[in-house]
Amino acid sequence: MSSHGGDEAVQAAIACELRLLENSVRRTREATEALLHPDFFEFGASGRRWNRRESIEAMAANPVVEGEPTAVATASELTAIRLADDIVLVTYLSETDDRRCNRSSIWCRTLSGWQLYFHQGTIIPAD
Repeated sequence: MSSHGGDEAVQAAIACELRLLENSVRRTREATEALLHPDFFEFGASGRRWNRRESIEAMAANPVVEGEPTAVATASELTAIRLADDIVLVTYLSETDDRRCNRSSIWCRTLSGWQLYFHQGTIIPAD
């Protein structure tokens, strides 16, 4: 993990990114809303553009299944860098049972705390 030593902004953005991979956060509308910037948008791995409302609804729509993993995906090759005082870029590889994706997120520090402004997922083709 590249995090510029003890940079608190970078560490906070990484922690928020990892929280968004947790089922308990994704399925709790209030928790998701707190982490997504009001102007959030995403280019999903499917190629679809998602806005904040659509993303929150999609995450909340999945029922909690007892015994399922805590996280919806595993994250590896996690790196982060501060782009400005209140902006951090986080990149990583996500893996689920059926696909691997390169992911990038731009986190902004707001009056409400760290919030995700932009996210992109790009599928890595199977070899």
